[in-house]
Amino acid sequence: MITKLSHAMVYVLDQESAKDFYTNKLGFELRSDITMGEEFEGSGQGFRWLTVGPPNQPEVEYILADCAMGHSPENSEAIRELVAKGAIGGGVFATDDCHKTYRELSERGVTFLAEPAERPYGIEAVFRDDSGNWFSLTQAR
Repeated sequence: MITKLSHAMVYVLDQESAKDFYTNKLGFELRSDITMGEEFEGSGQGFRWLTVGPPNQPEVEYILADCAMGHSPENSEAIRELVAKGAIGGGVFATDDCHKTYRELSERGVTFLAEPAERPYGIEAVFRDDSGNWFSLTQAR
């Protein structure tokens, strides 16, 4: 039986830049930053396992994954292209005060695609990470 979600993957164009964005701009905690061996990838080079998460949600980790992780070169390039042009939504982040969080994140340099607005489900703003992934920032009703 599945009991909970523990990890979610977000493909990023540059893991070091993404680490800075998620920790310094969004305020997430660094959870893991290790290099896995070739036995996991078969490439002989291994890969970087980089995870972050919101400070008040220690049971959830977002994997900031290189687009090549687990993919053929052709699929890796297709994923990179989709991420870079902003075609992939990464999910919804909850906040108690959308307007306040919008102001705080804007001051830290986060790019918003939509300012906070009333929706049937609450107040929502939409932002992009430094790779191009977009996220909803939502204050529930």
